[in-house]
Amino acid sequence: MSRPSRPPAARPRNALYAQSGGVTAVINASAHGVIDACRRHRRHIGKLYAGRDGIVGVLTEDLIDVGGEDAATIRALSTTPAGAFGSARYKLKDLERDRAKYERLIEVFRAHDIGYFFYNGGNDSMDTALKLSQLGEQTGYPVTCIGVPKTVDNDLPVTDCCPGFGSVAKYVAVSTLEASLDVASMARTSTKVFILEVMGRHAGWIAAAGGLAARRAGDPPHIILFPEIAFDREQFLARVRDVVQTKGFCVIVASEGTRDAEGRFLADMGTRDAFGHVQLGGVAPTLATMVKEAHGYKYHWALADYLQRSARHIASRVDVEQAYAVGRAAVELAIAGQNAVMPTIVRKSSRPYRWSIGSVPIVRVASQEKMVPRHYISTDGFGITAACRRYLEPLIEGEAWPRFERGLPVYARLRGARVRKKLKASFVI
Repeated sequence: MSRPSRPPAARPRNALYAQSGGVTAVINASAHGVIDACRRHRRHIGKLYAGRDGIVGVLTEDLIDVGGEDAATIRALSTTPAGAFGSARYKLKDLERDRAKYERLIEVFRAHDIGYFFYNGGNDSMDTALKLSQLGEQTGYPVTCIGVPKTVDNDLPVTDCCPGFGSVAKYVAVSTLEASLDVASMARTSTKVFILEVMGRHAGWIAAAGGLAARRAGDPPHIILFPEIAFDREQFLARVRDVVQTKGFCVIVASEGTRDAEGRFLADMGTRDAFGHVQLGGVAPTLATMVKEAHGYKYHWALADYLQRSARHIASRVDVEQAYAVGRAAVELAIAGQNAVMPTIVRKSSRPYRWSIGSVPIVRVASQEKMVPRHYISTDGFGITAACRRYLEPLIEGEAWPRFERGLPVYARLRGARVRKKLKASFVI
């Protein structure tokens, strides 16, 4: 843990929570943890606000009064997918280039007496929280900034896993298993090759999770494509042919970030998103076309896309519990006087699975990425190893069903009462 930035406040200061980047099936469980902990520490924390649509709401002083939500709604957050308070892909650059935006955030904090900022996001969000804590000190308005980890990509370093990943891993593993049964049952007269494209721009953790569907050697998925392993067209096509000839069909799980030896994405559209990342146009149809042209096999492909990260109905119970725990721990760290830190998940053992909460200075996490280690990928580059399976399996364990009514899950709906603006100057995004 880093050294305390200042002793606990003598009077209650207000707190602000914001969700950032791509949402997950369990990000609202982290919000639930933050809210519960803030309510337990009223001696230190006064009101709790949330940025509507993440950091964009903070910049525009569009804040939600979390205190206006009833207890039942707050409890329901843990079984509700997506970002209940709204999220945004809006990257703040370094302090020099985006100083006006950072200063605007401090201005909003000052206007609403925000002493604690809990930023629920991934790599880029941790960098923003770090810079805000630094600027607060520089400008004479110190604010305690705590990162709350979240990303389906599982690529934050130090923490054993990232809240959001366990549930998407479970969805992908189950979908791979069920689709494989479907393809196998029709392969004699119909589809020979099925490709499931999953998220993972630089790190192949989600693709690796598809490998959990294979309980025995030779079970599908027969091929997994990782961003960490350079794609070789000839090796890939040869493996597809061999699998179809021996098994009758071939199931492939492909990361969207699959790239060649020169580092070029197979599905590069040539455009970039709001974070400056290359826009990917679909690796599955690209691969399907290769297979069709080389072998003439009938194929189908599917794009898991938003379905994989929003599937709360099949969320991992472990993931839900960890998401709630890091939200609660973020507040406890702030109350203890910590600043610019992030709660982490610490694995004690894999079988049986035991874990606890630790913490790490944000500087060790900000803008860093954790890739799938080579010893988690099979020698041929097309599968996962026993070590990877031991790591992944505990993260998808258990079910945490939402409440169903007339066949559909019931999810939280916030009142979202707006906080009165105090700044005269508006801010244009």
